[in-house]
Amino acid sequence: MSKKQRTTIFQHKELVFQVILHLIIFVFYSFDKHHPHIEPYKYFYFLSYTLAAFVINYVLLPRFFYSKKYIQFAVYLLLVIGWVILIEEAVLERIYFPDTRGKHFPGFFYCMLDTLPIITIISGFKFAWDALTKQREVDELKDVVKESELLFLKSQINPHFLFNNLHNLYSYAIVQSPKTPEIILELSSVLRYMLYECKEKDVPLKKEMEQLENFINLYELQIEERGNVQFHVKNINAPYRIAPLILIVFIENAFKHSTASQSDKILIEVNIELKENGILNFLCRNSYTKQSNTDSLSQGIGLENVKKRLRLLYPDAHQLNINQEEEIYEVHLTLKLNKE
Repeated sequence: MSKKQRTTIFQHKELVFQVILHLIIFVFYSFDKHHPHIEPYKYFYFLSYTLAAFVINYVLLPRFFYSKKYIQFAVYLLLVIGWVILIEEAVLERIYFPDTRGKHFPGFFYCMLDTLPIITIISGFKFAWDALTKQREVDELKDVVKESELLFLKSQINPHFLFNNLHNLYSYAIVQSPKTPEIILELSSVLRYMLYECKEKDVPLKKEMEQLENFINLYELQIEERGNVQFHVKNINAPYRIAPLILIVFIENAFKHSTASQSDKILIEVNIELKENGILNFLCRNSYTKQSNTDSLSQGIGLENVKKRLRLLYPDAHQLNINQEEEIYEVHLTLKLNKE
């Protein structure tokens, strides 16, 4: 649905709301329990209130009040109220009450106390409606900004991932490693998933786990016999969905962390378990040596990217803990997932 269509629907709703509101207020204003009928003069009195409220709601509020021209708004508001009082005292009262109320003017202040409540109620509801409309527009704008930021963050992952793997692939091609074709095949599988199957806000958990396994196989080929890689998943067949490419960054960081600091005895362990309440428990541990310069890996674009995505996608539904001690780098993430 386009923005123009949504605006038209909202305007129609406002029209219906205003008609119902005026009918309700008119009934309460004109109905007398001692005389269960509506006197004809009350139609004309209420009509003057309605016209005054219309001027306030659709002229004074948008042109002066919402533009923060409060002095002009106050002046014109007093003029509108004065006009209503003039119509009542100089015309309506002399027509319908020529021998009683129409003979004398009780004073401007007294007349204001008589007319202001109805006008205030009608205009007050219009003000509240405009506030709701403005809040709806703000919420829509926030959603657009959030979606744009998420798309930007997701778009950073593909070139970041591709750059790192092409660099490794180049090294294998130089030495004409027999694993080069297998690495290309695994790389194309992961890239296909990133480019074509991650367009949605979330994907089935099982499918994401399959791609994580392909991703780990790709990096494990590059480690060769230099270490041990473990990947364990539990209860991932449950019908839950997860934001794509959230976990992959932590695993990629683990491989870079280990391979950049160690030539052998590399240890990478990934454990993923889905609890019965929909809580995903993700634990990624990797070895490293303190002597090597690996601090920059912990502050790379990938890790900062995924932290921002977690704040946007799971603002109150995730907990991330990163510990670096005893030559072990550990990431523990819990996510509250939604069902399919």
